[in-house]
Amino acid sequence: MDDSSVAVFFSATVKNRANDVNYEFHQDPNFYYFSGLHEPGAVLIVFKNEVKIDGVTGNEILFLQDKDPGSERWTGKLLGTDGAKNVLGFEMAFSSAAFSDFNLDHSLPKKIYASEPKKAELNLLQSQFLRKISKQTVIPDNYSLKEITGKLREIKTKEELVLMRKAINFTCDGIKEAMKALEPTMGEFDVEAIVEYVFKSKGAEDVGYPSIVGGGENSCILHYETNRKKLISKDMLVVDVGAEYHGYTADVTRTIPVNGKFSAEQKAIYDIVLESQLAGIAECRPGEYFRAPHNAAMAVIQRRLLELGVIKKPGDVNNYFFHGTSHYLGLDVHDEGTYGKLLPNSVITVEPGIYIPDGSDCDPKWWNIGIRIEDDILITEGAPDVLSACVPKNIVEIEELMKKESLFNLLKK
Repeated sequence: MDDSSVAVFFSATVKNRANDVNYEFHQDPNFYYFSGLHEPGAVLIVFKNEVKIDGVTGNEILFLQDKDPGSERWTGKLLGTDGAKNVLGFEMAFSSAAFSDFNLDHSLPKKIYASEPKKAELNLLQSQFLRKISKQTVIPDNYSLKEITGKLREIKTKEELVLMRKAINFTCDGIKEAMKALEPTMGEFDVEAIVEYVFKSKGAEDVGYPSIVGGGENSCILHYETNRKKLISKDMLVVDVGAEYHGYTADVTRTIPVNGKFSAEQKAIYDIVLESQLAGIAECRPGEYFRAPHNAAMAVIQRRLLELGVIKKPGDVNNYFFHGTSHYLGLDVHDEGTYGKLLPNSVITVEPGIYIPDGSDCDPKWWNIGIRIEDDILITEGAPDVLSACVPKNIVEIEELMKKESLFNLLKK
C-alpha cells in the first residue's frame, strides 16, 4: 500500500435462495484472508500508518455484528467484539452499528483501496461507506487492491498449504471411493453423493464448487453441473470435484470408464490427455511463464490428434480442447494471482482435456468421448509437487482400483 493510505474490505452478503430461505453463507475470500471472520455484516479497515482510537494504537480495525442471543437461537453463535479480540487477535474491534459514525479520514488517507461494491448486493455497510467517500476528494482505487491481493494470495504460507493438503487428500479419498463403487446401473447423482459423503465424513465443511459429474455426452460439457443422467456401460465419466476445508478448496479431475474397462477408442484419447498433462506438469517450475504448461499440453494434443486422424489440420485442435490448462488454487477454485511467471509456494492446476461431442467432424467412433485429467501442483524451488497424486490416473491403476469392493456396493446388497 502507498504511504498514508487505507484499504477497506467488506464481508460477503447473505443471498436469498427462495422466499424465506437463504443460501448457505460463504465468506468473501479477501475478507476472510485478512480477518479470519466467517460472518456477514462486517467490514475491515487496514491503515498503512498506525492510528490511535480509544487509547489503542494499531493499523487494523474490524467492525462486526454484536452478539444477540435472540437471533443466535436461530442462526448460530456470533463472535462479537470480545471474540474478535480473543479469538481472531484484533486489538480494535467495534460493533458494526458504530461504522456509520466512524471517521474514515482519521489519518487523512491520500488513497483508499476498496473493492467496487456490486449494486445488486449493496448492503448497509457498503452504502454507508459510499456516503463517506462521496464527501472526500479521494477516489477509491479498485484495480490496485485486486493487484495487491492477487500478489499476496498467490504465494501460500506453510499454514495455508497444511489446509490445502487436507482438502486435496479428502478429495482424493472421495474420488477413489467413487472409482470402487461405480457400476453401470448408477446415476451421475449417485457418484456425486458418494464423493461428497466422503468429503464431509473426513471433515470438509463444504464443496469448493458444484461437483461436476458428467457421463457419456455430458463428459463433453466443460462445466456440467446437472448430474442427473443414468449411466450406461459404454460411458466415460468425468469426475471434477473439490472438497473445501477452512475456506481452502481442492480441484481434482479424473475420467473413468463406467464399466471399469477402457475401450480401445477411450484408451487412445485418454493416453493423449495423460501425455499432455505430464508435459504440462513438467513445465511447472519457478521462472516459467504461467502459460507454459498450457502451451506444452496443447502441443501434445495437437500433434497426437493429427496422428490419430481426429483432426485434419493443426487449427482444428481448438474444436476439441478449448480451455486453458491452468489456474491458481486457494480460497477460490479459480484463485487470485498475477498470471506472470510461476513462483515458489504458489499452487496451480494442470487440467488438459479432449471433448468430442456427437456430430463432430471426425469418425463417429470417437463421438461422446470427453476426457479431462486435473491435478493440483505446488510450485517449489525444484521439481513440481503433485499434491493430488494420492488418486491414480494411470489406466492400469484405475482399472485395478475399480475392481475393488466399495462400502457403498455392500450397502446395496
